[in-house]
Amino acid sequence: MQDPQALVEAAAQSPFERPATLDELKGYPGLRAPAPAAYTQTLTELLDPLIKVNFQVPEHLGVKVGLSAFSLTTVQPEQLGPLQRTPHFDASTPYYMAALLWLCDESHGGTGFYRHNATGCQRITAGNRERYLDVYNEEVNRRRPPPRYFDRSDEQFTFLGMMPARFNRLVVYPGSLLHSACINPARSLNSDPRKGRLTVNTFYDF
Repeated sequence: MQDPQALVEAAAQSPFERPATLDELKGYPGLRAPAPAAYTQTLTELLDPLIKVNFQVPEHLGVKVGLSAFSLTTVQPEQLGPLQRTPHFDASTPYYMAALLWLCDESHGGTGFYRHNATGCQRITAGNRERYLDVYNEEVNRRRPPPRYFDRSDEQFTFLGMMPARFNRLVVYPGSLLHSACINPARSLNSDPRKGRLTVNTFYDF
């Protein structure tokens, strides 16, 4: 963005709320507030053709904007639900895309990507979704994940790599990829937009 600090200030003036899914110990582990409409419109106009070129989205498909929100990670590790302690996917449809803008610096970690060891899945599709969820849920029920934000490999998932956070960096990736926020809880769990792990998360489907 040409003036990313203006977005930080807009976030500081925004009414953040707990997502409803937090009460169910799933979903985004923090607070959210609507992103400015002008930002979402500008971003969409920029990304629509770029996503189609880079991710082989058929040209005739129109873009649909889902959630577009400021996000602050605030939940302490011991308060995370089991599903928040492992990598996740946003959707299993082929052209569901996540656009993540970091409005914090590299000390806040980044976004990691993973492979599920038992199934070999890195990307969850309509073809493998049910098998993956059957195996994943059985694993989680058999052995509860420890209370921490997931980052490196464990018995269940292999860490493939990370896109590091950087102020004003935008990354776009398929929502079907298994991913997780890699953060340092001592640094990042702060509800102040000027100090915490502030991002803007925008989701598209085609």
